[in-house]
Amino acid sequence: MSDLFDVSKETILVTGASQGLGRQFARVLAAHGAAVALAARQADKLKSLEEEIRGKGGRAAAVALDVTDTASIAKAVDAAEAALGPVTVLINNAGIAIEKLATEQTEADWDAVIGANLKGAYFLATEVARRMIARKQPGNIVNIASVLGTGVLKALSPYAISKAGIIQATRAMALELAGQNIRINALAPGYIDTEMNHAFWSTPSGERLAKRIPQRRVGAESDLDGAILLLASNASRYMTGSVVTVDGGFLLS
Repeated sequence: MSDLFDVSKETILVTGASQGLGRQFARVLAAHGAAVALAARQADKLKSLEEEIRGKGGRAAAVALDVTDTASIAKAVDAAEAALGPVTVLINNAGIAIEKLATEQTEADWDAVIGANLKGAYFLATEVARRMIARKQPGNIVNIASVLGTGVLKALSPYAISKAGIIQATRAMALELAGQNIRINALAPGYIDTEMNHAFWSTPSGERLAKRIPQRRVGAESDLDGAILLLASNASRYMTGSVVTVDGGFLLS
C-alpha cells in the first residue's frame, strides 16, 4: 500500500512554501522522498526550509516566485527545473486574504487577492502544463482551494470568490488536459490552525467559529498530510477535476 502513495520519483513545485500550509506540504512531500522546489517571495524563510529538508536527507531547492508577476512565474519554473529536473507535480498553494466587509474592500484589495489566488494560480498551472505537454510527460496539478469556494463567511468576499474560481478553473483545465495525461484536482481545506491565525482561535470570535465545526476543533496542519499525499501521488491516478474537502464537517453545519 505504501507504494501507492509513493512520491519518491516526483519533482514537486510547491508555491507559498515559506510558511503555513505550503511549508507543511513541502515538508511532508520531501519526507516521503520527493524532490521539492520551494517557491515564494520570502527568500530567507525558503532558504531555512531548504536547509532543514536537506539536513534530514531530503532534496530541495528554493526559488523566488511572485505569482502576481507572469514573468516571475516562468523564471521560477525555469529555476526549479534547472535545480531538480522537470516538474512533474505542481502544488498551487500561494494565496492571500484581506478581511474587510465587501463595502469596504478597495479595488487594490480586490486586485491583490484575485491576482494572487486566482490569476497567479491559473497562469502558473498553464505554464507548467505547457511544459508537460511539450515533453509528452504525464503530469499532476493540485490547486489549493478552500471551503469558502463553496461556502461563505462575512468579510472575505474577494477570497471566497477567488477560491470559487480556483474550483471552476480546476474543472475546466482538467477537462481540457485529460487527453494529455495531465490530472488536475483541488484540495479544499477548512479552518486550519497556522502561525498566521493561531492567536485568533483563542479569541471569543475564534472560539465561536470553532464550535460551528461538527468535530468541535480547528484542524491542524498535519490533518492535510494524507490528502496532499493522495493528490500528489499515483493513488489518485483516476481522479481529475475532483475537489477533496478536509474541513472537520464545516460545510455540513
